[in-house]
Amino acid sequence: MLNINFVPDDYIQDSESRRTNIMYLVLFALVMAGLAVAFATIKISQHTVAVKERMINERLAKANEAIQQFEQLQKKRNEMMKTALTTAGLFEPVQRSVLLASITNNLPAGASLLKLEINQEELKNTSQSRSQPGRKTKYQQAKNDADEPQELSPEKLLETKINIEGMASSDLQVAAFIENLGNSALFENVALVESKEEKDTDESKYRRFRLSAALKKEVHLSADDIEYIREKGQKSTYKM
Repeated sequence: MLNINFVPDDYIQDSESRRTNIMYLVLFALVMAGLAVAFATIKISQHTVAVKERMINERLAKANEAIQQFEQLQKKRNEMMKTALTTAGLFEPVQRSVLLASITNNLPAGASLLKLEINQEELKNTSQSRSQPGRKTKYQQAKNDADEPQELSPEKLLETKINIEGMASSDLQVAAFIENLGNSALFENVALVESKEEKDTDESKYRRFRLSAALKKEVHLSADDIEYIREKGQKSTYKM
């Protein structure tokens, strides 16, 4: 039996073309939607990265500023230290290393140093006489003006005081140490502040002492004297 199709071929072709076009349009819409989503995701990621980059740049700028401030403070500190060392070198009549070497030289055999403090203080008599001159006659004032210098240098207004702490086996060694310092050309007013007996970990007894002294005024050492004191101090240190 023959199948007779009454639908025209043109109609069938048009229907298939419409379905194909609709399918293409749907696929195109899906592709465009995917591209739009991808574009939006990329933009959001770029914005997030830009925000993080800006925050990192701000932190780096603050860190660089802090580093520059720290370097400036370090530079100022170094300059102040140089100035302080230079000033101390000008005001100190005898270098501290020379004082330490001289004190080590005068240590008796068996004694040792535990602590050494060197302080410079303004002369009290000078400061009081400046602040409170008192009433004087014209003759006394003229005599004092002739005897005393008009201006004292800063180093002459300073007094170097020394506090020494050490240990010895007996009071005889402490007394010998005091005598040696008193006979030294550098020190004066050597006095015993404290001397007490203590025990070591192995129950052996020793004397722990503290002394006070002052550097003599108008002390002037030659280069040979300083070199001799330092060499002798090193030898004394090695023997201890």
